[in-house]
Amino acid sequence: MIGSAERIVCDGDIVVREHGVLRRLTLNRPKALNALTLDMAATMLAQLRAWQDNPAVGAVLIDGAGERGLCAGGDLRALYDAAKSGDDLPARFWSTEYRLDLLIARYRKPVIAIMDGMVMGGGVGISAHAAHRVVTERSTIAMPEVGIGYFPDVGASFLLARAPGRVGFHLALTGERVGAADAIYAGLADIHIPAERLAELPAALAGCRTAQDVRMCLDRISSPPAARKLAAARRWIEACYGADGVAEIFRLLRANDAADAQTALALLQKMSPTSLKITLRNIRSALSFDQVEQSFQQDYRLSLACIAEHDFIEGIRAAIVDKDRKPVWRPDKLEDVTAAIVDRHFETIGERKLNFDA
Repeated sequence: MIGSAERIVCDGDIVVREHGVLRRLTLNRPKALNALTLDMAATMLAQLRAWQDNPAVGAVLIDGAGERGLCAGGDLRALYDAAKSGDDLPARFWSTEYRLDLLIARYRKPVIAIMDGMVMGGGVGISAHAAHRVVTERSTIAMPEVGIGYFPDVGASFLLARAPGRVGFHLALTGERVGAADAIYAGLADIHIPAERLAELPAALAGCRTAQDVRMCLDRISSPPAARKLAAARRWIEACYGADGVAEIFRLLRANDAADAQTALALLQKMSPTSLKITLRNIRSALSFDQVEQSFQQDYRLSLACIAEHDFIEGIRAAIVDKDRKPVWRPDKLEDVTAAIVDRHFETIGERKLNFDA
């Protein structure tokens, strides 16, 4: 709902609004679950850069149009079509998207992300790195990329690696969807606000200039989320996901008595074997990174490798293009995914390295 003091500055796939010292960016493709395109990422990046040193701007609010979700991820069909035609759109998309995500992570003004409804993939990138991450009872958050022959990108490994125990490993490898309480527990969100009160936020934030002001505003309308389940599952998660490799994780899950462990095993058995191995290596290496920039740079290398490989294209085909939900992975067995296959995803890309000064 737009209050009387709120002014639309720019309309389109990204709606730009002003409300006092608050600036608001709304992803506006509700029929596509606000899937992020290159143009949308570029628009958001340009706006945030313009506002960062503007004294008239106090804080930035990021949300999505409609009630179905903030953003269900990147525009996979566009990536698929570009890969098929040889277009360089994937590289341009990821470089722009990751620069946007990093700017949100490093922004000098408070950024409030409304993680209402579906928040997946690229939606996590534009929200989970924000200073103030709001979830609701409708929130469904996941990084399900392993199921399409890809991996959890957008710097998510940096966050997931630091989740309690091995909970982040579990979420990255299974793509499990979590609600508000578990998102907060895993370090992907901060505060729960009932969905019916979200309309109050623009007016409430219109005078906020500091992180303390923003947090006080959010706290006033917050409430405890529904019960979480990841904390209770932490014991079997730690026991299984602390293994040296994916095959050993499979073995430990198979031997575990917890019903949820068997559910996790069933999920993993559907995933791209190559994606499972590169995802595990990516999140483990993220544990040693000092800055989130390192994760974005590694994600960029991995993304360029994935778009040139079979499984990512096949995964998009099965999920988005033909929708048969029957991807044929190559290799289709864990034991056939050699160290050489995994290593080539992590190879240096030389001058193509993602440069955040650009």
